[in-house]
Amino acid sequence: MNSGVDVQHLGVIRRGRAVLRDLSLRIEPGELVGLLGPSGSGKSTLMRALVGVQRVTSGSATIDGIPIGSAELRHRVGYVAQSPASYRDLTVEENVRYFAAMLGIDSSDADRVLELVDLSERRRDLVSSLSGGETNRVSLAVALLGEPQLLLLDEPTVGLDPVLREHLWGVFRQLRDRGLALVVSSHVMDEASRCDRLVLLRAGKFIFDGSPSTLLSRTGAGTYDGAFIALVKDTA
Repeated sequence: MNSGVDVQHLGVIRRGRAVLRDLSLRIEPGELVGLLGPSGSGKSTLMRALVGVQRVTSGSATIDGIPIGSAELRHRVGYVAQSPASYRDLTVEENVRYFAAMLGIDSSDADRVLELVDLSERRRDLVSSLSGGETNRVSLAVALLGEPQLLLLDEPTVGLDPVLREHLWGVFRQLRDRGLALVVSSHVMDEASRCDRLVLLRAGKFIFDGSPSTLLSRTGAGTYDGAFIALVKDTA
């Protein structure tokens, strides 16, 4: 990805309600962006719009200058939704090879992505036997097939214990260091410190875009929860 992701005045109206309101954003290669905000703020809708599966009402979004949803972007954008992208009655390897075949990607790529997410030793285990964190890593392996340049992760650590959360964030940082652009959504504000950059969303609008340290210094808060509350009060 050379020119990155460019979102200009993006809006989504669903059932007569504005879900996203005039959003503009740039994401550069090798950047780990945290998309944070409370449930219902529009995080998942924005991610679906960047994947190209959400109908937008106004504005535009491009990746390397190519409009979202274009066929040529199919293998350049990886997406992990909140629901696991795997079949519980298949093994880890069978899942990854199946999705590789569906995407028209050589099945040998399964070895690479399983190594990336540290699941090589569990490749012959049924997904039903995995922990929640391991199941999430199967979905991540599927999203990494074909070496995408942009990875969108919709609340990938929800419900996980602190050890598993830390492991997944380690994987995300490794991917960033390989040059991928990552957008990780969460409603857990304490994950803010793990990101290079934070974009805070409330009621379909951006209320902050900057580094974690800038967020704390701008609000004078001692915690990220406190910083978000302060921002809400300032923008009310």
